[in-house]
Parts: sequence; structure tokens; C-alpha cells
Amino acid sequence: MATSFFHRFRLRKPKSKPQPFPSTSKTKSNSDMEIMERRRFDSLESWSMILDSENLDNWEVSKDDQEEWTADLSQLFIGNKFASGAHSRIYRGIYKQRAVAVKMVRIPNQNEETRTLLEQQFKSEVALLSRLFHPNIVQFIAACQKPPVYCIITEYMSQGTLRMYLNKKEPYSLSTETILRLALDISRGMEYLHSQGVIHRDLKSNNLLLNDEMRVKVADFGTSCLETQCRETKGNTGTYRWMAPEMIKEKPCTRKVDVYSFGIVLWELTTALLPFQGMTPVQAAFAVSEKGNFPKWEGRLLLQNPTFLWVIFFPVVKKMGPPWMDKP
Repeated sequence: MATSFFHRFRLRKPKSKPQPFPSTSKTKSNSDMEIMERRRFDSLESWSMILDSENLDNWEVSKDDQEEWTADLSQLFIGNKFASGAHSRIYRGIYKQRAVAVKMVRIPNQNEETRTLLEQQFKSEVALLSRLFHPNIVQFIAACQKPPVYCIITEYMSQGTLRMYLNKKEPYSLSTETILRLALDISRGMEYLHSQGVIHRDLKSNNLLLNDEMRVKVADFGTSCLETQCRETKGNTGTYRWMAPEMIKEKPCTRKVDVYSFGIVLWELTTALLPFQGMTPVQAAFAVSEKGNFPKWEGRLLLQNPTFLWVIFFPVVKKMGPPWMDKP
């Protein structure tokens, strides 16, 4: 297997499988449970109400695999919703006296193609997450498969997404030290993924989470795949503002698509801005794939940050290819 691009940013590779993260203290968990809106879901009907979905036919999975990660719903308490997507909602919760995030996926039965895609993404994400162990990868805890509800339970990242963090910052305000620390966390997580033969395919600031110590962890593996099994990209994969040209054009992809997305995230870290601001996602995709336009790096900013310039910027641009830096 080819060496990952991200290894150049790695300070030290763990020699053994990292131990699971310690559970939240009982005192803190009890406090969380007292202030949270608590509801226990023990039945299919109760779980169905929260997504307001219709019944769906079950799909079969390996019994051994399912027993390995199936959640005990009697131990799960659901709190407030804090994020949502086209087919999913994410809630804060408590599972076995530990603060968690609960991603619930709505599986529509009106559209067979969408239903099949979402079911496949769920199975793929659980299969990958349940086998990944790294300090910079969000920790998988359990999952549930009770049609019409599918849920994935992970550790709770209290500081939200990297995009949320950057939205609170003034443009170009992050220090070189902060940029390097965040970039190294991301690159460690990505190097580990690539060492496991996994391509993320949707690396972006909204899928990078921050904990209490402001450490970054890579999350959301719904569109990820093993490198040996994802040579082609077809629809509903990735996010246009961060998507590599070959993915936009639905060409065969390799781990290089993650390197491209990492470059866009680095641009976000240095500017604190949204990529292709002022464009719709479709316009951004057209600009990248048809016109070869990319977010511009300001030369004066890079010259003020020589450590960032030599340690991160030049290696990424060399790997990505496009001439990103404006003349100072």
C-alpha cells in the first residue's frame, strides 16, 4: 500500500492499538442527566415518533456483527437536537452514564434508490467506525438498527465543529501555533485512516469536531470506503466546496481526494472564511472542475507565517498541483 501523504505531519505513530477513551465521570453524567431533557426509548413505536417516519421493511445483517455493536436502548437517554441534515438528526444524549452524540438516520420508503443508498451508508459507517481506534478519530460507542430508525452513537464533542469555531473568528486571526496544532490533529487522524486503507471522501470543517481540550477528531464516515473498493464516485458523495475535481467529474478516486480536501481545510484555517464564499455549491463545483479556479492564498499572509509556509503550505500545494498562491 502506498505511503500516506499525511505521514509527513505525524509526530509519532502509536505502536499499539489505543485504549478506549475513559467514560465521563459519574458526577458529571448525573449533572448532565439532570439538566437535559430526558426520554427513554425502549420500543420501536417510541423511536419512530422522534423521526416521524413510516415503517420500513427490515434488512438483514450478520448476527455476530450486529451483536458486537448493538446499543442497549434502555440505557439511552435523548436530549436536545443540535444538528441536522437532509436525512439525519443529531442529538445530545446519555448512554450508560456517558455523554454521547446520537445520529439518527431517517430512511424514506418512497424512494427506493435513496433508501438503498442510506442503508448502505449506515452499514458502511458502522463497519468502519467500529474498527477504528485513534485519538484523532471520533470514538464509536454503539449503533441501533430498528427500522424505520437507524442510529449511530459516538463520543460527544463539546466544542462542536471546526466550522462553528472558525465562524466565531475574525478573518486571518488564527495564530500560526493554533493553525499548526489543528492541522496536525487533522493530519494524524487522516494518516491513520489511510494506513487502514480508508478514504474519507468528505473531509471538511463540518466533519471535524473539537473536544474540551480543543483537539480535533475526524468524524462522519457515511461516504467513506476502502481504497480497494471505491475506485469510482457516483453522486451523493462528498461536498462540492471541498470536493476534488476528479470526484466532481465522477472519475476514479484515490486517497489523493482527501489530500485535496485537506488543502481546502488548511485554507479555512488560515483565513477563517468559507471556501468559495459568494458562490453556491454548484457554482463552486463548476469553478473547480471546468475553470480550474481554487481559493486563493494571500502571499503576504504566508510570508508572515514562515513555519506554516515551509511545514504545511508548500508540501500540500506540491501534492495538489494547482497554483494557489497569489503574488504578494
